[in-house]
Amino acid sequence: MAPSSLLSMACTSLAIVSPSFAFVLPQTGTAKCDPSKTSLTVSNDGGISGTTRRGFMDNVASATAAIAGGSFLLTAPSPAIAYGLNKANDKLASYGLPGLSNVPNGYSALAEIYGKGANRSPLLVAFGFPLDWVVTLPSQDVNGEDGTIQAGEYAKGDTATFFVVPNESKVENIQEKDKEFFKSALIAAISQKGSNIYQDFKIIKAEPITVDKAKYMLVDFKYTLLTGAGFEVERRGVASITSAGDGVQLLWAASIAARFKNKTEGQLRNIIQSFRCYADGLNFSADLRAAVADF
Repeated sequence: MAPSSLLSMACTSLAIVSPSFAFVLPQTGTAKCDPSKTSLTVSNDGGISGTTRRGFMDNVASATAAIAGGSFLLTAPSPAIAYGLNKANDKLASYGLPGLSNVPNGYSALAEIYGKGANRSPLLVAFGFPLDWVVTLPSQDVNGEDGTIQAGEYAKGDTATFFVVPNESKVENIQEKDKEFFKSALIAAISQKGSNIYQDFKIIKAEPITVDKAKYMLVDFKYTLLTGAGFEVERRGVASITSAGDGVQLLWAASIAARFKNKTEGQLRNIIQSFRCYADGLNFSADLRAAVADF
């Protein structure tokens, strides 16, 4: 691919994710990407000087990883200040459920209904996330619900995404499933935008936990993300997998491998360890009526 085409594609990805990463080419200038130098420049004082080539490529990798990892571009994100542990626990309490008790200081939390639309089975999803992350929720229209519950620091490629595994029925004891089951579920989660966007997927370890009598599996995994711009981005992730209602659900959280090692591992583990998913015996009618009333 020509350098100018690669640069254009990369800049488009960055502009979508965060305006702070975008730049506008001057009408009289042309962009140059010189592999022999350490910076990307625009002629005629275009104003891109000072951005290292390595830093720019890291930003591109983060942006494309975030795009591939979730559906946040489809709905307007909400800041973490709109949520909070007390609000989440109040929501859980309204359903007669215990509050989240293992959310660290410096974290917010949410408790939201997934499946308000008639095209999905409703679930109550709760988890904590860092205060500086933003949240996106499913969109609602006359055709039903689309999208998912997600939180992230999208410009860095750090995301936590709720996923309902397709074509899976209720599992009485998720902890008795084998590694291939979890591998299949996680591949379905990371490859929603196509089977050609990843390679080298591997489960590193799996650990059972039981919280409030509900069974979960905590799974470490890694894979390589293949971007449309020709980059290969190593990703590390953790997930919590359970079975509530009539299906199998998971929350998976991932970041670029280098960030996982140096910064985000603890954050991502805190997030997935706080994950709770409920359906059995709950009456969601009030929330579902509120969703329908908008149309």
